[in-house]
Amino acid sequence: MAEPEEPVRHMSSEEFRRAGYAVIDWLADYAERVADLPVMPTTEPGDIRAQLPLSAPLVGESFDAILNDVSDVLVPGLMHWQSPNFFGYFPANTSPPSILGDLLCAGLGVQGMLWQTSPACTELETHVLDWLVDMLGLPARFRSDGLGGGVLQDSASSATLCALLAARERATDYRAREVGTDADLIAYCSEETHSSLEKAAAISGLGRQRLRKIPTDQNSALEVTALRIAIEADIDAGLRPFFVCASVGTTSSLAVDPVAKISEITRVHGMWLHVDAAMAGTATLCPEFRHLNDGLEHADSYCFNPHKWMLTNFDCDCFFVADREPLVRALSVMPEYLRNSVTDRGAAIDYRDWQVPLGRRFRALKLWCVIRSYGVSGLQQLVRNHVALASEFARWIEDDPNFELARPRSLNLVCFRAIGDDARNRALLESLNRSGRLFMSHTLIDGRFTLRLCIGQTYTTRDHVEAAWQAIRQA
Repeated sequence: MAEPEEPVRHMSSEEFRRAGYAVIDWLADYAERVADLPVMPTTEPGDIRAQLPLSAPLVGESFDAILNDVSDVLVPGLMHWQSPNFFGYFPANTSPPSILGDLLCAGLGVQGMLWQTSPACTELETHVLDWLVDMLGLPARFRSDGLGGGVLQDSASSATLCALLAARERATDYRAREVGTDADLIAYCSEETHSSLEKAAAISGLGRQRLRKIPTDQNSALEVTALRIAIEADIDAGLRPFFVCASVGTTSSLAVDPVAKISEITRVHGMWLHVDAAMAGTATLCPEFRHLNDGLEHADSYCFNPHKWMLTNFDCDCFFVADREPLVRALSVMPEYLRNSVTDRGAAIDYRDWQVPLGRRFRALKLWCVIRSYGVSGLQQLVRNHVALASEFARWIEDDPNFELARPRSLNLVCFRAIGDDARNRALLESLNRSGRLFMSHTLIDGRFTLRLCIGQTYTTRDHVEAAWQAIRQA
């Protein structure tokens, strides 16, 4: 019999404290200097790997050496999403309370698949999601004290997939999970809906060809008459419309679909209505933006991402359902090794039945830390400041004869162009991003190349927006 080897040497408590302090100091320094770093890296494919050893180290290295390589090798290859000069895509902002909450999550190492595997993990999540229903002015039917409730997913993509699966099960009287998806089911969205729904259609077995993309109107919102015509045509063809996804804030231009009017159609046909408010949902923290919730009282599910505009680091999506039974029945599997008395008598929520994976981490901790640290008023102030800055930037565009708005400003997003053709705007964007002074992304609106400036990072101020405008004009 082989002799037992020496125990693995772990960091001592004192070494862990020292390394932990060093990481916090590094992150605090990074936050202070990130505004001065080039927002977009200038590395070429393969540059980072070329600086890494070909083989893993045989003997462990010090954490100081690891942190040095983070600074010297990795940071030059990062897109600095936390820079106040980052205006691309949608924000993925974070904050000190969120980072500390995520550190607690990592240190506790909780596996929250069942209530039994950590009651606090489940109950804090349920409680925080109920808080958010009230904070955002969402319909009470999304609270956990009724038939519905909320759950944290990794992203809106996962939430959309779960909504589609729940809708599929309800439409097939819960047969699809056993025998496969019926061939006559049809889902609908607008041409501007996030691509995650197309991926969900493929993954779920529905198939991308059974996802109808409905045209949009002059504001890039789903055209309700076209939706009604498409549904009636599919019914006449012997097909079964069962699902509609509406967007409150599309990815391209933050357009808002007419949820209330869409819900009139889905109710007539008994269809599932899912509403994706990935970024714009955060705005409803402020009562003046609660019109974005119009029609939600008739929605079957809803999601938004605190990891976009609510100071909570990725990943954190809030997914709500009005009736949790279709979701749980779609996703629940009960192997013997997970059986326990609490689950057997239905005394508590097991969130593994509300998502695709079995395992889940303690995401609610960071969201709880953010809400408690900033309070509702602090989060409202962040939203209002960003919207005001975007409004001012849009006025600068309107007042300059060299530029034009591609769409009216929507919340914190401004879509605009330099006067001229696509080549000129593409060259402008590439020049700005190469400069490192700021980063923006683009989209196509009315078939034309369009620049997007989204204001949502944690530390972005008027000075940063004004500097971006000066850089744009100079370029």
